[in-house]
Amino acid sequence: MASLHGGQIIARALRAEGVDTVFTLTGGHILPILDGCVLEGIQVIDVRHEQSAAHAAEAYARLTGKLGVAVVTAGPGVTDTVTAVASAFYAGVPMLVIGGRHYIRQELRGGLQEMDHPRLLRSITGWAATAWQTDRLADYVATAARHAFSGRGKPVFLDVPLEVLAETLPEESLDFGTRYRTGDPVGADLDQLQQAARLLADSERPVVFAGGGLRPAGAAALAPFAEAVQAPVYLNGAGRGALPHGHPLLGKRSRKMAFAGADLVLALGVDWDFRTGYGKAIGPDATVIQVDADATKIGWNRPADLGIVADPARFLELMIGEADAFTRKSPPAWTTEIMAAEAAANAAVAETAASDESPIHPERFARDVAAFFGPDSIVAVDGGDVVSTTASWLQVSQPGHVLDPGPFGTLGTGAPFALAAKVLFPDKLVGIVYGDGGFGFNGMEYDTFVRLGLPVIGVVGNNGVWGNIKTIHRTMFPDRLVASDLGIRPYHAMVEALGGYGEFVDQPAEILPALERAVASGLPSLINVHVAEVMRLGSIYSM
Repeated sequence: MASLHGGQIIARALRAEGVDTVFTLTGGHILPILDGCVLEGIQVIDVRHEQSAAHAAEAYARLTGKLGVAVVTAGPGVTDTVTAVASAFYAGVPMLVIGGRHYIRQELRGGLQEMDHPRLLRSITGWAATAWQTDRLADYVATAARHAFSGRGKPVFLDVPLEVLAETLPEESLDFGTRYRTGDPVGADLDQLQQAARLLADSERPVVFAGGGLRPAGAAALAPFAEAVQAPVYLNGAGRGALPHGHPLLGKRSRKMAFAGADLVLALGVDWDFRTGYGKAIGPDATVIQVDADATKIGWNRPADLGIVADPARFLELMIGEADAFTRKSPPAWTTEIMAAEAAANAAVAETAASDESPIHPERFARDVAAFFGPDSIVAVDGGDVVSTTASWLQVSQPGHVLDPGPFGTLGTGAPFALAAKVLFPDKLVGIVYGDGGFGFNGMEYDTFVRLGLPVIGVVGNNGVWGNIKTIHRTMFPDRLVASDLGIRPYHAMVEALGGYGEFVDQPAEILPALERAVASGLPSLINVHVAEVMRLGSIYSM
């Protein structure tokens, strides 16, 4: 009679959920889980900081639509994941963090790394619990998955005492369960679809706006829908890539003008938060159709004239069935006007991006880096002003293949996001665009890239300052700047020391050749580019 220890029970339950990779930093409290993953054929990817393990689990979920899983040891192992869990919480990503836990017999006795982890995690998860029984471990994993995939999705947490993991039970006595959650996305009812179709048909100046709630797995419906409506389309956050670069309806720099003039905005999985001006950029008389899997998002900061609780991708698929009601044979004058403004804005910024000055202008940096990565790569972006500039140039044309940190504004996501991407898609070009501030958080994961032989291509826009913060600091306390400057540090040399390829660039003509040399090296690489410090107008801290 075969027996399974608790760690193998968890691993088998994860495998049944479709998980094929977990991210971890080893620790004594979780060794049975890691052993269980080996026994069950689940790939174990080990990192240098638990925050990276959890960030990588988030990226895994975003890229696959499956449950992302990080396994971390007790105490500081769990607390190290808190920032990453919060980031996934505000981004609405289904992710499971499994923590080790002290022995039950040491409860309240000061055992090694003793801590009540669920109490800490409850405010930033959809569910947090302790598994006290070995024979119920599979049920705990199933329960965690149900909570993780509810609504838009959210991180969940489970910790397991060491003796629960170590206990061995006969395989025949265990119930792994089946059909414990639905995988079908929630759709809209026919009345709502027909009402939305009528509003679209009656609008003269429609706009489609898709955000992080539009999941990559279903985003394929966006292009045919947009082409039926013939409306300008704008993408935000994790929604980037849902329309391919160069699509005639895709706008970026004309968004402000479009929102101000639209008579109807269809918002798909959009947060009306600081990234979208809390919805205030849309004219007060515009009709807003808001579609979201999370009912609490509808009407948040901006009234919704028609609120539909549904998965945005499923809504689009169903709306195509109603397309006869709103299909236009040619673009309305409004769309032609907006896309002409888009072309003019692009032409204007292209002049700046042609600059040959040194230090390199951020627009030139952004243009050349975006051209290098092209439409088919996966790009993680990690930073502030340099990254926001680059985002407007990126050509990535696959849903979900721009990995941004989401509304929590977390720095340090770049390397772990890219780690997950390269593990999942080893044949794709996977890159990271860093600000120099962002590199400092999890740059040590280049050791992970080198150890695992993952030739990720990183590029730093290095202006030697905390750019976003220094801008606002100057306006508040111009005579007392402090903690704003970093200097032009040799980050590339750190990567070289770890066994990767590094290069410093201070001339614009050398950006693309340096990136090509990085690819040719076959190694994890970092191109450290000296960009000019440019004061940006406006602030992410505005009310």
